[in-house]
Amino acid sequence: MSEATTSKTITIEVLRYRPEQDTEPLWQSYQVPFTDDMSVLQGVQYIKDELDGTLSFRWSCRMAICGSCGMMINGRPKLSCKTFLRDLMPGPVRVEALAHLPIERDLVVSVDPFVEKLRSVKPYIIPKEPRKLEEGEYLQTPAQRDAYEQFSSCINCMLCYAACPQFGLDPEFLGPGVLALLHRYNADSRDGGQAERAPMLGAAEGVWSCTAVAYCSEVCPKGVDPANAVNQNKVNSAKHYFLGWLTAKGDRR
Repeated sequence: MSEATTSKTITIEVLRYRPEQDTEPLWQSYQVPFTDDMSVLQGVQYIKDELDGTLSFRWSCRMAICGSCGMMINGRPKLSCKTFLRDLMPGPVRVEALAHLPIERDLVVSVDPFVEKLRSVKPYIIPKEPRKLEEGEYLQTPAQRDAYEQFSSCINCMLCYAACPQFGLDPEFLGPGVLALLHRYNADSRDGGQAERAPMLGAAEGVWSCTAVAYCSEVCPKGVDPANAVNQNKVNSAKHYFLGWLTAKGDRR
């Protein structure tokens, strides 16, 4: 039998929370057999299928694309489908819901606050001017695409929110993921919505709330580097403020 198919056993400790019976979260341990090709997500699925059907968690693609299986694994925000049990030996492996987000049940957090913030920054292209279908597509050079391509890789996994100490202190903060997506559209040469998004950048819960810890970029599974986006947004916000001030001053003359 090959090493990859040789079964071992590891302890997975899950922070459980069932609102209908638990007054607060509590740890529960499970002994899980695994092989070297098994992820933490597969380990949690084994618990659900074979040991305790009441366990709740989210997952979809198992290929680090959908972003739905994010969890705190040994205290660090990770995609459970991309984290392998073999790398966490000898254990135990501690699994809990993403930090700083409301827990609905077990490993399931509420995504409503994140979705509301995402909607507020208008994460779509706002054309600079009306364009008829017969005029053809919006053209873009490779250099113009490169200006925002990195930030378009966000999969909305919210790991950066679990890593962000400022979001933990202030849930109203727009947060690294939303600000990275805001920048993705502001930096797109086809977009004309920068002025509409500017008030959100300069607001109390906007970019200036960021304390530049940059842990968000360390945990991002797609290399989006939201800390870089926030820094660029700070520059853009400052420019917008001073240009507005100069314009207003000129109008008073």
